[in-house]
Amino acid sequence: MKYYIIAGERSGDLHAANLMAELKNLDPQAEFRYWGGDQMSAQGGTLVKHYKDLAFMGFWEVFKNLRTIRKFLSDCKSDILQWKPDGVVLVDYAGFNLRIASFLKENNIPSLYYITPKVWAWNTKRAYKIKKNVDRMFVILPFEKEFFKQFDYEVEYVGNPLLDEIRKFIPNPNFSSIHQLTDKQIIAILPGSRKQEIEHMLGKMMELVSDFPGYEFVIAAVSSLPKSYYSLYENLPNVKVIYDQTYDVLTLAKAALVTSGTATLETALFNVPQVMCYKTSALTYIIGKQLVVIPYYSLPNLVAEKRIIKELVQGELTTANLKSELKLLLTESYNAEMKINYAEMGSKMNKPNASANTAKGIFNYLKQLK
Repeated sequence: MKYYIIAGERSGDLHAANLMAELKNLDPQAEFRYWGGDQMSAQGGTLVKHYKDLAFMGFWEVFKNLRTIRKFLSDCKSDILQWKPDGVVLVDYAGFNLRIASFLKENNIPSLYYITPKVWAWNTKRAYKIKKNVDRMFVILPFEKEFFKQFDYEVEYVGNPLLDEIRKFIPNPNFSSIHQLTDKQIIAILPGSRKQEIEHMLGKMMELVSDFPGYEFVIAAVSSLPKSYYSLYENLPNVKVIYDQTYDVLTLAKAALVTSGTATLETALFNVPQVMCYKTSALTYIIGKQLVVIPYYSLPNLVAEKRIIKELVQGELTTANLKSELKLLLTESYNAEMKINYAEMGSKMNKPNASANTAKGIFNYLKQLK
């Protein structure tokens, strides 16, 4: 069968690539055409557009780039019609993919959504639109299944792909020597993978370095962004910049400063005490504040259904607050309590083989349509 896949971010590229591998196991004749990245390319098929061209984050940033986004949407729709896939798999990237879902419904093209849009966070009435336009939904957070039941929409919880990634990860035993790390304990800095995240968060996080001379700060950088974003910090004492090896960094970390998003859940699953950081443009924050309906911003807190990590958002993201929370994270009692909460959170998510479960659902659904 022919699978058209749309992933617009770095994490989506990873999860879509794993999904492609599982689809090939089920369907040896599988053909792929996609918007994604390097990891999807490694699975074969044809890359139409790289996610690096698509990474617009926040209301203001999206507004500034509306003309470009509309052109991408138009190009994508035309490409789908021309290629005539058996089904289109939408991976996260809600702003773009929900528009594609409407287009697919209008053109009677099967749509399958993996990693649901976060309609439970804001503008929950979009769930009705999803129910109308998306043929099958595969969700990765346990509370999402219950959320969609409110709208009489049955979705499938397939487990979380991060659990599978972490289970199969093997730490590099030579990591410390390769990167010339000292014997000091490590504080991990996870500033995000988008341009806007780095601009708003990294500088603030790095203001703490001089206050903790007994620790080594390791920035988990991404090669998908220009190295100039990190160059200011590369030669500072007690600081290392390491690219594309976040899991190795977390394996060694004593504590972490983490930008809001998937990385907070990854950090929790690695059992690393953390503080969540989030800051965006003033306009984006003001608009978002009016729309958000959830009690927490971070995934660990949402899954746990209680506050297990500190969230420093917008005006609360100050050097003084960061310093105070990091000091707490480095104390054994606070550290141990957070790890107990992590274990409880993890038990709620425990369903292995998310990619394989999703591939099976997609393949079986499309097969019955033929």
